[in-house]
Amino acid sequence: MSRPLVFGLRLALWYATLFVLGSIAIVVLTYVLLARVLEQRDRQIINAKLGEYAVTYQRGGIRALTATVQAEQQTAPERLFVRVLDRGSETIVLSQPQGWNPDALELASLRLVDGTLVQVGKSTEARDDLLARFRAALGIVTLTVVVIALGGGLLATQSAHGPIRALIDAVSRVIHTGRTDARVPLSGTGDAIDELTALVNEMLATIEALVAGMRGALDSVSHDLRTPLTRLRGMAETALAAPPDVERYRDALADCVEECDRVLVMLNTLMDISEAESGAMQLRREAVPLAGVVARAIDLYRDAAEAKGVAVTASTADVAVVGDRTRLEQVAANLLDNAVKYTPSGGRVDVIVDREGSYGVIRVRDTGLGIPLEELPHVWDRLFRGDRSRSERGLGLGLSLVKAIVEAHGGTVEVASEPGRGAEFTVRLAAA
Repeated sequence: MSRPLVFGLRLALWYATLFVLGSIAIVVLTYVLLARVLEQRDRQIINAKLGEYAVTYQRGGIRALTATVQAEQQTAPERLFVRVLDRGSETIVLSQPQGWNPDALELASLRLVDGTLVQVGKSTEARDDLLARFRAALGIVTLTVVVIALGGGLLATQSAHGPIRALIDAVSRVIHTGRTDARVPLSGTGDAIDELTALVNEMLATIEALVAGMRGALDSVSHDLRTPLTRLRGMAETALAAPPDVERYRDALADCVEECDRVLVMLNTLMDISEAESGAMQLRREAVPLAGVVARAIDLYRDAAEAKGVAVTASTADVAVVGDRTRLEQVAANLLDNAVKYTPSGGRVDVIVDREGSYGVIRVRDTGLGIPLEELPHVWDRLFRGDRSRSERGLGLGLSLVKAIVEAHGGTVEVASEPGRGAEFTVRLAAA
């Protein structure tokens, strides 16, 4: 027997057990209450008769009481057992219907002022017969409840087990085929199982996007690593093929170290991007003034900008955000590096810090060549380098890292550009 079937049977059994126990509790309570009500009714009748007989005896004596008892026994719808005993315990009045069982008698006594004892009893056979028939009816009801509980349990189990079975099938297909494009159809009920199904579909979509990103990154890395590794091999072969020369060896080794550093930077940046996208990046959150972040980035690239003939200006407002100072400095530095790199001599890069509502904003605007419209959707892709950027030295990971870090902080980053009129990158982060 499969595990899902065992789980379904167990669920049905639990449902039926709880339903039956609840129903039996209601049935038993109903029976006890009915028996108590019938018993109280009989006692009320007996006590009322005792009170009437006491009043009659006080008014007319034993003769009036005897006449009253005989008249009631002939005309009353319910015949009672009546016995009157004098002070010497001699029976002076006795009225007992024929065929009564003394053991099935509800009896009450009252001692009068002169010592006379009046006893009134009522047969419990009618009450017992009613309760017996009620017990039989309750037995049938209980049996019906058990059948309904089992049937309802099976139906409820099938209804609840269907979406779970669909989830199991979808996850099994993912495990056995490795394809993450499987989705579980929603029932549209909006219940907890439907919510779980939506979460599973969202998880599968996230996994699919991550797997696609990993495959694309691996393809790009393998392609981009081929060039430095080939260059490394060529340098080593050239140095080995030439006549022995210490200076040549030193130059070759220096070039190899440079290429190794380039590869390490690429791998470390890819690791940072992966950590940020997966939520594993450790962020030391604190109140960080954006003006200080931008000022540090400008200090780092001031010499490079001056050497290229690019003017860098800053316009900052007093706004702070909650984030990791080091990572935010990486964001500002990468955006400024990108702007300076693709702005020709004589151009300008403007860095603006401002507040928009509850957000702190960094804008980096340049007067470079701009980004072609067909390349705009891909500027955030890992290792993507447009046609115009191939002449510049770089890995194609800077903007990917910017986007990953900003989103890890819960912010957004966007780009706007017109070919020939430069580009503008905007980062928005929650203000402290």
